[in-house]
Amino acid sequence: MLKIPFNFRRIAVFAGIFVLILFVIEFNTRLEELNRLNDQRDQIRALATQAIQTQMALQTQVAYAGSTASVEEWARTEGHYLQEGDQPVIPIGVPGSAPVINPTPIPSPTPMQNWEVWWSLFFSD
Repeated sequence: MLKIPFNFRRIAVFAGIFVLILFVIEFNTRLEELNRLNDQRDQIRALATQAIQTQMALQTQVAYAGSTASVEEWARTEGHYLQEGDQPVIPIGVPGSAPVINPTPIPSPTPMQNWEVWWSLFFSD
């Protein structure tokens, strides 16, 4: 029977190398997770910044909508209201001239195909 001498120093070196390899693998795994989490953090920060900017823009619009200037702008443009002292301008025609008549366009007849003419002659009421 062969007796293999155990060299405890050699076994300790191999065990140390093995443990070192396990540490390097664990370190790489943690670095990958750190990079993934940093990317997620950057994306969430961008979304949060966009949300805050949207909120500020909406708050500005709400503040303007409740202001007197906004009400006056709407009243004059869309509401067609007048303020005291305003002189409304109503366009009228020149006296003695004929009113402008906008003629309605007459639709041009579309020519019928021969078979349509025969069809209408035989089968129409």
